[in-house]
Amino acid sequence: MIARLLLILALLLGSSPALADKRIALSFDDAPRSRGGFFTPDQRTRRIIAALRATRAPQAVFFVVPGQIGHDDGIGGDRRIAAYVRAGNVIANHSFSHKHLSEIGALAFLDDIDKADAWLRHRPGFRPWFRFPFLDEGGADKARRDVVRAGLAARGLSNGYVTAESSDWHLESMAAEARAAGKPMDMTALGRLYVSWHVEAADFAAGLLRKTTGRQPAQVMLLHETDLAALYLSDLIRALRKDGWTVISADEAYADPLRAEMPDTPFANGTLTEALAWQKGLPNPRWYRYNDMKLAREAFNRDVLGETEAK
Repeated sequence: MIARLLLILALLLGSSPALADKRIALSFDDAPRSRGGFFTPDQRTRRIIAALRATRAPQAVFFVVPGQIGHDDGIGGDRRIAAYVRAGNVIANHSFSHKHLSEIGALAFLDDIDKADAWLRHRPGFRPWFRFPFLDEGGADKARRDVVRAGLAARGLSNGYVTAESSDWHLESMAAEARAAGKPMDMTALGRLYVSWHVEAADFAAGLLRKTTGRQPAQVMLLHETDLAALYLSDLIRALRKDGWTVISADEAYADPLRAEMPDTPFANGTLTEALAWQKGLPNPRWYRYNDMKLAREAFNRDVLGETEAK
């Protein structure tokens, strides 16, 4: 409803509806993850579901790595995946073993996809989308990339691409590391980083997509099934809406014409936004700034740990 009102307003004002329509879906990688620094896996699942319900967020997608099932200490990874689906979300393929395509052969990679598909295909909530682990589509090996692209098409799987991401896995890792070391953390500041980085990443991607496509496509934000999501997801959803974003379902996002894009770049790794900008010849930066590990670490140490550069 909000999205339709924005489109009507844009038409009345004479501006382009495509540019006024800021829509974004939420996606979670690497489910089911093992215990983190703050919660057990089942606690994490309950909190993520509660956050989605509390904010009335539409359907999210969880990209599942079935090979991780049985390696957590909660109620069981398969039961946690089922809980996400019962809550109205969907699931898709993230490979069985979560390996880099650039580090294994294309046929071995496709076999790994098939192994995950055998677990996923007939489960409730399944969508025929595949997301490359590490967003690695083959690196500099175009032949390997193209074999896998053809293999996905033959299997009826479409690319579960990402348009916006801020390396939340890195923020999670730094927080878990600090907690394990017994370092005091400013949890309010940690939440601010989690929220602001994702909102800024969405806005950064929106700017690049306008330059490359001439419109504002529906976006897909990359999150991970982390303890930080369990802590701050509701804050993030509210912040996105305050920033003018409409949170949409994964089904709606992956129905966008952007789904047909297969950019040809010198190196196949990262977000679809970056690849399209690279293909068009746009200069750096094509990645959101806090994907820079050094810059992210400096911000975390300063804001969350209160450490200065002198230390």
